[in-house]
Amino acid sequence: MENFDVIVIGSGIGGLTAAALLSRYGKRVIVCESHTVAGGAAHNFRRQGFEFDSGPSFYCGLSDARSLNPVKQVLDILGESLQTVPYDPLGHYHFPEGSFAVYCNYQRYREEVAKITPQGARELAEFEKRLLPLYEAMKGIPTLALRSDWQLIPILLGRYLPSLLKMLPNLPLVQSSVGSVMDATVKDPWVRRLIDLECFLLSGLKASGTIAPEVAFMLGERSNTAIEYPLGGGSAIVDALVKGLKKHGGELRLGCHVEQIIVENGQAIGVRLSPQPPLKKELSPQPPLKKGGKEEVIKAPVVISNATIWDTYSKLLLPQDLPASYRQAALDTPAVESFMHLHLGFRGEGLENLTGHHVVVHDAQQDISVPGNTCMISIPTVWDNSLAPENHHVVHAYTLEPFAGWEKNQDYEEKKQQKAQTLYRAIEKVIPDIRKRVALELIGTPLTHAGYLRRYQGTYGPAIAAGKGMFPSTNTPIKGLYRVGDSTMPGIGVPAVAASGILCANSLVKSSQVMELVDLLG
Repeated sequence: MENFDVIVIGSGIGGLTAAALLSRYGKRVIVCESHTVAGGAAHNFRRQGFEFDSGPSFYCGLSDARSLNPVKQVLDILGESLQTVPYDPLGHYHFPEGSFAVYCNYQRYREEVAKITPQGARELAEFEKRLLPLYEAMKGIPTLALRSDWQLIPILLGRYLPSLLKMLPNLPLVQSSVGSVMDATVKDPWVRRLIDLECFLLSGLKASGTIAPEVAFMLGERSNTAIEYPLGGGSAIVDALVKGLKKHGGELRLGCHVEQIIVENGQAIGVRLSPQPPLKKELSPQPPLKKGGKEEVIKAPVVISNATIWDTYSKLLLPQDLPASYRQAALDTPAVESFMHLHLGFRGEGLENLTGHHVVVHDAQQDISVPGNTCMISIPTVWDNSLAPENHHVVHAYTLEPFAGWEKNQDYEEKKQQKAQTLYRAIEKVIPDIRKRVALELIGTPLTHAGYLRRYQGTYGPAIAAGKGMFPSTNTPIKGLYRVGDSTMPGIGVPAVAASGILCANSLVKSSQVMELVDLLG
C-alpha cells in the first residue's frame, strides 16, 4: 500500500492541471488513469499512420504572453511551453445561403458580417461593446490567483482591488445570459443566429442558456491573442502537463482503474483499484472489469475526481457516502447530448488551399441544436502535416447525437453508417469529392464516447442554462474529496477545465504559496 498527499482520478486537462500544480506546490501526487494513454477527451490516437484528435481542436492564447488562458498560465509556472502555428481566419461557417469567414480581429469580423447585413453588423458592434468591458475587467485578475474557498476574498481585496472595482459595473453580466445581452442589442435575425451558433459551439447551449462571461472571454481572447494550433495536437498540451507533473515529483499511472473512492466517517481516505485490461482497439468501448483480481488500495487525505459529476457520485462512491438529497440533486443535473464522430484519413492531392476549421448548418429551418443539423469539422493537417502520411490529411467531424436508442445489436453497424451521412455531407461542403479520397474511415457513436472516455451517456457536459443554476464548485460534502473538470465551475471547454484544476489546487494550499507562483508570472 502506497501513501500520497493527493490522489487524482483521471488524466483529463482538469485532472492534470490540478495534479501538476499541486506537485509544483510540493505535494506528493499520483494520477490514476484507467486508459493506457493520458488526456481524457483531449488525447490523440493513431491508426495506420494517421493521428487524430479525439476531442478539442480549437485553441487560442497558448503561446501569447498577453493571454488569459489558464492553460498558458499553468504551463508557464511548470516551466513548459508549446510549439504552435497561428492562423486567421479562425474558421468558416457554412449556412444554406452561403459561407462566412470568421476573422479574429473585431473590425474585420464585422466587415464580413456587413457584406451580408449592414444593420446586423452595427448591432453586432453594440453587442460586443456590452460584453468586452467584462473581459477587460477580468484581465487584471489572473486565473492562477483564484481559489474556491473564502480565502479568495482577502486576495482580491489585498492584491486586486483596482481590478475588482472595474468589475463592479459589470457584475450584472456575470450571471446574465448572452441571450439577454443579445435581446437588448441585436434584432437582425441573421446575426442572432450567428450569436446562437457561437454560443452553441462554446457551451452546447444557445445564447439564452450561455453565461455572458464565457462569450466575453471568447471575444476578448480571439481578438487580443493568437488563434493557434499546438504542433502534435491536443496531446501536446497533455504531454506538457504530464512533463510538468513528473518534473516536480508527481506520478502518472496508466492502465490504473479506480473502482471506488474509500470514505470512512465522512472523510475520503483513498481509492481502491481494480485490475483493468487495456484497450485493444481504438474507438471501442472500454471492456468490463475483470472480477476476482487482486485489489490494491492507495491512501491519501485528499482525493480529486476528474470524472463527471454523474460518474463520480454513482460509480465511484457508495450511495450512503453522500447525503441522499444532495446526491439525487447532483445526479439530476441535465446533460448535453453525446456525439457522432467521423475520423477520416484521406488523400490530399489538389487541396492546396484547404483551411482548418469549418462549421456547417444544413437546414436553416431547423434549430441549430437539432442533432445532425450543425456539424463541426477540423482538419489539423493544414497546420501540422506530421499527423498524416505524405500527401494525406486527417479530418475530425462531429455532431450532437442522443445517447438514448443506441445499443450494440445486429443493426449497430448499419446505424453507424446511416448516422455518419450528415457528417459526410458537411465535409462535402469543404471537399466535394471527399468520399473518393478516403483512405481510412472511423465512425464513433455515443456508445464509443461513453465507453472509451468513461463518460456518463457520452455527454459533452452539464446543460446548466444561465439563470437556472450554477456549475458546482470543486468542493463536495465529503471531507477531503474534490472534483475538477467540465461538470464543475467554471464549466465546459479547455480553458474552463484547466481553471477548475487551478481553483481546486489553490484551495488546498496556503494563499502565500499561491501568490508566490503568481508573482513568478510577472
